[in-house]
Amino acid sequence: MAASSAPLRLFSVIIPARDEEESLPSTVEDIFRTFTAAGVPHEIVVVDDGSKDHTWSVLQDLKARVPTLAPTQNGGLNGFGRAVIWGLEHSRGDAVVIMMADASDSPVHAVKYWQLLNEGFDCAFGSRFIKGGEVIDYPRVKLMVNRLANFLVRIGFGIPLNDTTNAFKAYRRAVIDGCKPFLAPHFNLTVEIPLKAIVRGFSYTITPITWQNRKYGEPKLKIKEMGSRYFFICAYVWLEKYFSRGDYKRKP
Repeated sequence: MAASSAPLRLFSVIIPARDEEESLPSTVEDIFRTFTAAGVPHEIVVVDDGSKDHTWSVLQDLKARVPTLAPTQNGGLNGFGRAVIWGLEHSRGDAVVIMMADASDSPVHAVKYWQLLNEGFDCAFGSRFIKGGEVIDYPRVKLMVNRLANFLVRIGFGIPLNDTTNAFKAYRRAVIDGCKPFLAPHFNLTVEIPLKAIVRGFSYTITPITWQNRKYGEPKLKIKEMGSRYFFICAYVWLEKYFSRGDYKRKP
């Protein structure tokens, strides 16, 4: 159920990027074209997270073609989650969407998120695994692990969302502020934010999205390194849900 009706002024796209010199030009330009055509006021905050390639110089070149691009360099410790948090703290929008640098997320669906947030929802969650959703060229082993992890999260928290692990989600700024402090420094931030938002009582809606595998570079998510980190964050938020007695729940 929609809970907030305040009109939104600016959509901040947060893109963490490490060694993404090949992917970024098409990703950023596609977002800019799609958002501009749809009339979405926006900024594209790409966070260079300690890249060893030419990511930063590519971003400087892109600024000449994409006036809404606002690149920044993570000045702290590196890590996917840390880069996203850095981007959140260095963005101006009253709504944010987290997207990947490798063009796996569709800007068209990000526009849909903006529309849903403007309908009054606090969060817009995409799912690749509901009617209308699609995955393209998803490695079989990763897909199996993903489906199992999302099933366990859905059962453990008693929620309808079946794609919690996907980073591609959008939030009103009040949600981001209401979910602090963030603990996850790596990809486990992708489950910390939506689970906290749900547990703390923010409204949300779920919409189908597509995902396609990257064309350039190497994937940054290493399943064998992340299992215990995902479990830690899920356990932390699960304890908050069932044992905090509502201390962190959003107040009406």
